[in-house]
Amino acid sequence: MSSYQRWGWGLGIATITAVAAFGAASWQANATPAPSAPPDAAGAPRVSDPSPVPEPASGTGTDALTSTEVGKARTAAVTGKLASSAEGVTGEAGPEYLSAEVDLDGTGRQAEMYFYDYKTDKLIKQVVDLKSGKLVESFSAAGMQPPASVREASVALDLLLADPLSADFRTAYAKATGKELTGKEGLDATAHIYKARPADTGAASECGVKRCVQLLVQTTDGHYINVKNLIIDLSGRRVARLT
Repeated sequence: MSSYQRWGWGLGIATITAVAAFGAASWQANATPAPSAPPDAAGAPRVSDPSPVPEPASGTGTDALTSTEVGKARTAAVTGKLASSAEGVTGEAGPEYLSAEVDLDGTGRQAEMYFYDYKTDKLIKQVVDLKSGKLVESFSAAGMQPPASVREASVALDLLLADPLSADFRTAYAKATGKELTGKEGLDATAHIYKARPADTGAASECGVKRCVQLLVQTTDGHYINVKNLIIDLSGRRVARLT
């Protein structure tokens, strides 16, 4: 079952440790060592090829989508109408891409493509048949907030740093690192979806219907900066403090 099905679309919508063992034969006390393997024709010892196996262009069955398949499906999923009517996280034309996964319930090999339309605050699901490269199903629903993408986390950090409420964050950064914060370089932000709760005050009560996040920020030298009390409303492009 797709991970997005657990969110209850209400429309019948489908979302190394390697262990090695080796043995050694016991040598007799006076055994003569075996000759080493001869070098190859160029005089260099033979070695295994360390090059990774190239990713296949397509998978089979319920294999995870390949990067080629994702690219193909994204092109088919963003129709002309969707590209012109929807908006991304920075207000640009076209929906915000979130994620892709193989459709486990479809016939044949299909991709489920998830986007967010910041203009209507709706989650959009596009199902693409990978063999034909055509869009076969389309769904949208309000009030559904899947995990934030890497791009959304980056935009949320930009909004935070540009807001006066980042003063506490900058102070915490300086205390943790002994340096003044001059930009987002050296910061790694992870965004977690925030939904307004009855007891929360100071943040947008529409968070959950609108797309809002909390950030967990880590510096390159391992310091975590606590900004859980700051809510970034990506839909409204503003920052609020929980009180």
